Amino acid sequence: MVSIIPEVRAMYSDKDKAEILVDALPYIQEFSGTTVVIKYGGNAMVSDVLKENVMRDVALMKYVGIRPVIVHGGGPEITGFLKKVGKESSFVAGLRVTDEETVEIAEMVLDGKINSEIVNLLNQRGVRAVGLSGKDAGLIRARKKMATVYENDTAHEVDIGFVGAVETIDVSVIEDLLDHGYVPVIAPIGVGMDGESYNINADYVAAEIAGALAAEKLLLLTDIEGIYKDFNDKSSFLSTIHLQEARDYIRDGIISGGMIPKVEACLTALERGAAKTHIIDGRLPHAIILEIFTSTGVGTQVVR
Repeated sequence: MVSIIPEVRAMYSDKDKAEILVDALPYIQEFSGTTVVIKYGGNAMVSDVLKENVMRDVALMKYVGIRPVIVHGGGPEITGFLKKVGKESSFVAGLRVTDEETVEIAEMVLDGKINSEIVNLLNQRGVRAVGLSGKDAGLIRARKKMATVYENDTAHEVDIGFVGAVETIDVSVIEDLLDHGYVPVIAPIGVGMDGESYNINADYVAAEIAGALAAEKLLLLTDIEGIYKDFNDKSSFLSTIHLQEARDYIRDGIISGGMIPKVEACLTALERGAAKTHIIDGRLPHAIILEIFTSTGVGTQVVR
């Protein structure tokens, strides 16, 4: 792992660092004891430098009294492993077509590789982390999710295999871990009524968990800065957007493409009971800390 701490020390004097800590104190006081759900993925997961930053951010949150919960994705890693075994990935309406072999590989990569790596990285920083799958302790009951495609302005549902949606969620195991000082790290695999595994979009899993926990914040780490009214006009960046505005922007096509699942996840979390949601750029070093402990933040907050 690459540490950026010497660079940070070179940039700031001791006085600067003291002032930064004092400025952060009101936010530490406000959020200490609260639960924050982090959806972790994208470039922040595949870059070693950014991975280090995220782990340090989570460790800092934990040590100042915040109760972090991590839900992680792993799409690029799943695609890479499928290629290694000679299996091409195909997508319908942005969703991976997932046959029985693919869901087994997805579960292996998400639960066996990525989850255990995150847990290990946190443990190395003195944070007691525990890995979970949605299949553990009845955490996520899933149902099949159909892909919606349009042909001649007519919507059709397409069966894409073992892709799931959250049917019910039981966060009691997460609450038990939080109460005993652990950081839960959750792979987005759910179980169906007949015991079959389903791969679920991690944004939606994070949203359901944030809502069920009545989290103070849901942070979605993405590969862009946040929401724009016009992505080609950087001056149209929205630092705050309200729930109904977000619905209107989706309807009107202002929010489109890959941003739709992110914003829908924010709306779900707010409707289920989370206090605030944030879409932030995971490529920015220490984006989590900047969003929580500064007055301006770095992304778009979606609020009621």
